[in-house]
Amino acid sequence: MPDPSLLLLLAIPGLIGAGYLAYEFRRLGRPATWGAAIGAATGALGPLIFMLPLNFCTFEAGRKPLDMLIGGVLVAAGAALALEAVKYVVRVRFTPKALGEAQHQQQGIFRGWLTPFLLLAPTLVILVLFLYYPAIDNFRLSTLLARLGTPRTAFVCVDNFTRLFHEDYYQVVFNTLVISTGIVVFGLLISLAIAYLAFQQVTGIGIYRTLLIWPYAVSPAVAGIIFLVMFDPVAGVINHFIELLGGTGLQWIKDPWLGRFTIVAASIWKMLGYNVLFYLAGLQNVPKDLLEAAAIDGANAWQRFRRVTIPSLSPITFFLIVTNVTYAFFDIFGTIDFLTKGGPAGATKVMIYEIYELGILEYDLGKAAAQSIVLFLLVIGLTVLQFRTTGQRVTYGA
Repeated sequence: MPDPSLLLLLAIPGLIGAGYLAYEFRRLGRPATWGAAIGAATGALGPLIFMLPLNFCTFEAGRKPLDMLIGGVLVAAGAALALEAVKYVVRVRFTPKALGEAQHQQQGIFRGWLTPFLLLAPTLVILVLFLYYPAIDNFRLSTLLARLGTPRTAFVCVDNFTRLFHEDYYQVVFNTLVISTGIVVFGLLISLAIAYLAFQQVTGIGIYRTLLIWPYAVSPAVAGIIFLVMFDPVAGVINHFIELLGGTGLQWIKDPWLGRFTIVAASIWKMLGYNVLFYLAGLQNVPKDLLEAAAIDGANAWQRFRRVTIPSLSPITFFLIVTNVTYAFFDIFGTIDFLTKGGPAGATKVMIYEIYELGILEYDLGKAAAQSIVLFLLVIGLTVLQFRTTGQRVTYGA
């Protein structure tokens, strides 16, 4: 017989789902009772997306409050995902379309489902084999006590996640946010300034622009080696020039904050060409009539740049924010591995490097899988936040 507490656990999202979809059906002019019935079933069954694979282990007797909290979050997440999916289907099915839109959608469509499915089949097979299946298997691995090279595993529920709540992991998350913020903010500011200078019509500007772009062709690992040669405290070129000028060499990769600065500098240099290329393309599309009108109204060069050029570049800037955040969270691994190896004292150990150390060097696949899911959710959350905040201030066109 099912545990009454588990039935109550599913009944709560069922009641919320009933009210949620009843309101949506009523808003679309459909019977609210249909919405209530569909919402109740969806809200009650949605949590099973996560709870069935876990066998409701987070609510077993003797579990810690943190385990139950994670279980509650998973129940809410499963119900929310299911309700939003059903809401989308309902809106597509019952929202009336304008006549012009309906006629437009009838143009160039396939008759039947077989032809488009066959055309999409190669892509779908590749996505399933190399993206969706590994992602789902990673979720399974995060619930196991698994060691690299050992075939035997043991189910540990969400213990791999609860073990992340300690000071060392907080430091890793802090390092990730600090280094990523430095890469994105300073990288885009420097790239915009250089692109604006490179956009001016001077002799040899084509050669200059080409030289600005080539660092992007260098891999993150090579960028780490180049900056190691430059910033090595003993034999580095930078300290050599500082000492020639009468100064004292700095412990670039042996001091925590200087180590973070070195990683940020190497990453900014690596992405500089990519960012400059897009900003150069964006500057060519800034409306010249607006710049001329602002000049006639008495705006100086800085005011024209701030009030006209920067708003016109907002789509490019928004795109570069998203791509640079992705780079700062994932592609920075090679630079760190060759430059600081997470040191000094873990100051440059970011989340992607911590996953590598746990999974490959320490053979703890389960805990590494859990950390990869946390990293994935963090990046997804930041991306959604960017679309909800920065994306709303993007202006397309003049």
